[in-house]
Formats: sequence, structure tokens, C-alpha cells
Amino acid sequence: MGNSDKRKGRRKFLTSVVLGTTGAVAGAVNLINEPKKRKNKDDKVIYRTLGKTGIKLPVISMGVMRADNPNLVKAALANGIVHLDTAHTYQQGKNEKMLGELLKDYPRDSFVISTKIKPSGGNRKTGLYSDKTTEEDFLKKFDISMERLGLDYVDILYHHAVSKREAALFEPVLSAMKKIKASGRAKHLGISTHKNEPEVIRAAIDSGVYEVVLVAYNFKQNHIPEMNKALQEAADAGLGIVGMKNMAGGFLDKAKTKPVNAKAAFKWALQNPNVHTLIPGFTSFDQLDECVEVMHDIKMKKEEKDALLLASTEQGMYCNACSQCVPNCKKDLPIPELMRAYMYNYGYREALKAKELLVDLNVPNNPCMDCDECTVTCVKNFAVAEKIADVTRLIDVPEDFIV
Repeated sequence: MGNSDKRKGRRKFLTSVVLGTTGAVAGAVNLINEPKKRKNKDDKVIYRTLGKTGIKLPVISMGVMRADNPNLVKAALANGIVHLDTAHTYQQGKNEKMLGELLKDYPRDSFVISTKIKPSGGNRKTGLYSDKTTEEDFLKKFDISMERLGLDYVDILYHHAVSKREAALFEPVLSAMKKIKASGRAKHLGISTHKNEPEVIRAAIDSGVYEVVLVAYNFKQNHIPEMNKALQEAADAGLGIVGMKNMAGGFLDKAKTKPVNAKAAFKWALQNPNVHTLIPGFTSFDQLDECVEVMHDIKMKKEEKDALLLASTEQGMYCNACSQCVPNCKKDLPIPELMRAYMYNYGYREALKAKELLVDLNVPNNPCMDCDECTVTCVKNFAVAEKIADVTRLIDVPEDFIV
């Protein structure tokens, strides 16, 4: 073997050792890189207070959903990020377990953590609950989450993925959450939504129970004026606002040749003073560096404004979930949810999460196949049938094959 072949062989060996069982090249990069340190120590982290909770947070937090490298979380904490957001379902529970192991080495008052519980018995299409949505089920899921996290309490407990007022105010869920807060195992209660957001925000205000709203908010939304109005009402009522889906899918194209300018997208969201912190789901040290920069400077540069202006003219992958398309579908498919699965797979590289959503929706592979002509029209001009055919192929892919 020549010297060149030896070097290639050694690189291959080292890569296999570093990767271990993760099977992801990104994991190797995360393990061998270190985050940059800020050069100007006089730069101040920008903090905002999370409504009446009194929790003071940097404007950038960490959505841990896609992260599986504890070193990245440690680096985030070392660079001034305080708030870590996870959920009962993320990585099938492994996300909470990873955080539980990591946080054993940190003083409890040095971080703020939130988790989310999605009640059983929900209908993704209607957004409503059934008799399978019980207080007992919610409490059981929360107990499992707390066991994984190894904590006495979480700072924020969310009622997860709500899209209807009726669901936000569903009494068995509210009763469970109030019991958890009364026990001291959750300091504050919240609700998360990425569909019919203004309706859910206003339900949260009216509930008198929720203190925080985790909400989709980005420059690609078609209903920004209504969003801003609802966010102002929430702020006036003292609710804390946490922003998510700020990058509107991450990429503007399926081939991933047109990334959304992350810093510009984050800064855009933070121009609204009623948005108190964001939870970008970064998975690399380079992405962390960008987040840390925004944490110190939210003023938009001309080139960032130009980047968003250009991106706003592109179709992109973000579906507003307006549901105007649904009545025109011959098969009455849950199109907004299918478009979200498409975004998870092609925008966020979350094939497993996309598959889990598709399985939950109980749709077959290519449900549009026997339709002669698609009668659906989309306000964003999505090729709906084409996207559905594309993403539903995941249904027949075994989970073991998805990395």
C-alpha cells in the first residue's frame, strides 16, 4: 500500500472510531471541533424577560430537538445560552435522556429547561381531542419525562402542538398541568403551536393557566400582521413568547442549494420586542457560532435585509397551515400536516420525525396516485400532489434504515 493509500486508510479508520454508532458524519465534526470564542469581551448578551414568569433569558436559546451530541449542548451553555428546550417525543425519548445525563454536572440554577407533552387521543386533522385524551395519560407521560431528565422540576412545561382553541382549553389537560404546577414539578405552564397560531395564542390568554406561548414565527408567514396583533395581546396579558420555526424550513429548495440566511431570519423575528427568545435547533458548532453572534447583536445589516427580501420571493418549504387547500381535496387529506412532514424531511433533514408524523396521520404511500387531476390549489403555489407523493415514500422505509 502506498503512502497515499495508507493516509486514506487511516482517515477512514479514525472516522469510523469517532463516529461510533451514530452513523452521521456531522457527529464526527461536532466531536472534533470547538466553538469559537467571542473576541470582544465587552459585547453584552441581549436579555429579555419572559413575560410575568420573571425568567430573564438571552434572546437566543437552544432547541435541543435534533441535537444528539452532548458536547454541543455543553458548548452552548459555555457560550452564554441558558434555556434548553426538549420534548417527551424528541428522538423517541433519547433527547431527554441525553440532557438528563449531561445536566447532572451543572448546578440546577445555572440553566432553564422546558419540556413538552403531547396528549394522546388527538386528531391531527381536526386538532381536537377524544375520550382517549385523559388527565392520567398526560400525568403518566410527564412522569416518564421527569425520570429521563433526572430533575426535580422543569422551568416550563408545555401542552404540545395545539392548533385549536377547544384543544387549548381542554379541561383534562389543564387539570393535569395545574396539578403538576401545584406539586412544584413545573414552575411555569405553557402551550406550543405551529398552526392557527393567533387562535391558540388568544385561547392561551383566556385560559388564565398558560404563562408562556411557544409559537411558529417567521418572515415567510402569510399572516404576519395578524400574528403581530396576537403577540401584542399576549404581551399585554403578561405572557412570555418563545419563537420557533424562525428559519421557515431552513432551505428554500429540496436540493438544499438555497439555504435561508439564519442570522437574518433570527434577527427578523427579534425585531418584534414581544418575542422574548428563540429556540433554533442548531446541530453544529458553526451554527452555534451564528446563534451566539445574534445573541450579542440583533441589528439587521443591509445584506441581511436583502437576503430575506430575496428569500421572500422564493416559494420555499414553509407551509402556513392555513388549510384553505383542504376543502378542495377529493380525498380530504391532511395537507398542512403532510407539507410539514415534507419540510421536516427536506428542510430540516429530519427523516425520522417526518416518518413518525406520516405514520401518525395514517396515510398510505402516495395517496394521490389514483387521482386523475389534482383539484387542490395552494396559496404558496406548492405542487401539493408532487410533494405528497415524494414525502410519503418514507412510509415504506423501515426506521432502521433512516439516520
